[in-house]
Amino acid sequence: MVLTIPSSLLVPSNFSHQLSSNGATIPIDSSSPAGMSVGDEIPTIDYLALFSADPNRRSTAMDRLSVACEDYGFFNLVNHGIEDGVMDDVVRGISDFLGETAVEEKSKYREVHTGAKILWDSNCHAGENREYLKLVARPQFHCPPHPPSFREALGEYQTKFHEVKLGLARAMSLILGQEESYIENALHLESGFDVAAMNVYPPNLHSKGSIRLPEHTDPGFIVSLVQNMDGGLQILTHQGKWVNVLIPPSAILIQVGEHLEILTNGKYKSHIHRVSGNYKAKRITMVTLHGPSENKFVAPAPEFVDDSHPLAYRGMTYSDGLKANGHYEIEVQSCIAQHRTL
Repeated sequence: MVLTIPSSLLVPSNFSHQLSSNGATIPIDSSSPAGMSVGDEIPTIDYLALFSADPNRRSTAMDRLSVACEDYGFFNLVNHGIEDGVMDDVVRGISDFLGETAVEEKSKYREVHTGAKILWDSNCHAGENREYLKLVARPQFHCPPHPPSFREALGEYQTKFHEVKLGLARAMSLILGQEESYIENALHLESGFDVAAMNVYPPNLHSKGSIRLPEHTDPGFIVSLVQNMDGGLQILTHQGKWVNVLIPPSAILIQVGEHLEILTNGKYKSHIHRVSGNYKAKRITMVTLHGPSENKFVAPAPEFVDDSHPLAYRGMTYSDGLKANGHYEIEVQSCIAQHRTL
């Protein structure tokens, strides 16, 4: 299997993040729920190796990706070609906008409605404790104009990660036994509806209660996560264990989205995850839900349906799925329950 080299890999020859042999979980503090797992590992995928001219290195990377997608549904991505400075600028920009912009300025983005491209709000109660900004990143990029550095940093990151997303789609297509353009075409990723959700936990250091976001799965092809500190994210594994996730420096966490699960008829599954913890410092994250195009009808592909794997999901357009629970598209709420046939 030889992949087309994405433009995102056209970086200086001396650019390479440190690749650990695998991921790890972080120790659980005394406030963590009983039954949390501390021994599982988070797979680490070397993105650069997927396109290596060395067949052994490429084959090993593809095998690891196959295991990560099918047996885990999530992995840390390293050597992705996005410079540390770009990711640092995004985190700094999120902090500047959510932490320093006056509430009066942000409040004009509070009202959610059909066609909304930017949404801001702050929740501080027992079930949710965060300030957040959601914006449509693709197919057209939308962002508050101030501060300008935030808009520039976020736009650069989203442009660079778009190439990474397409590279992952091509690699996943091959390990599924299809042509490298299979997922890209099946989900119309070039015109995909991507929403970036930026969060600060807690909204301010005077907030009371745990820093949390309830259990959920996310729609889309894949979900990417960048954050400023270790900890906070917990994922429920296929084995039913909650795992505290550690994302190594410079890495990006990738999770299988609900619509890749639907397309593959459950061969690749999205995972329930949550945010939980108590921290003295602010946790800053950017989660991007990389979806199909809004009008793309997504259903299990015939290649993944047979007598041993009967049809498990019904099809609908991405837009209709996002609105199936009464939400607006920019809210990008889970819709997997509406797709399931059982």
